[in-house]
Amino acid sequence: MKIDDPVLHAEVTEAFHEYERALMEDDIPAMDALFHDAPTTNRYGVGEVLYGIEAIREFRKGRGGSPQRKLGKVAITVYGDSFATADAEFFREGSERRGRQTQSWVKFVDGWKVVSAHVSLEGTTS
Repeated sequence: MKIDDPVLHAEVTEAFHEYERALMEDDIPAMDALFHDAPTTNRYGVGEVLYGIEAIREFRKGRGGSPQRKLGKVAITVYGDSFATADAEFFREGSERRGRQTQSWVKFVDGWKVVSAHVSLEGTTS
């Protein structure tokens, strides 16, 4: 299995940064387009556990936007030709506390999509 094919790595990196842009601008249609449209797509957040794309969509509609943040270290790895992980550190505005985000990406016929995501903050128990 090839790890980090440069063309595929560039594709996932672009999709990752497009998601970050959409998140910071509360561009819900763009975020939605980057998540796999399926009941098997899940997202664990700092305070929520969302099973299925419909639960994720409902959360985003009622959220009113994400807290603004800056990315720290980002590690993207592509495995083979259709699976990748993106692990990122982030820092919310006004806080030194480090956040962590992990995404699993799969390449479908319509492009790279997040199938699983997990967001947490250091020092929280929930």
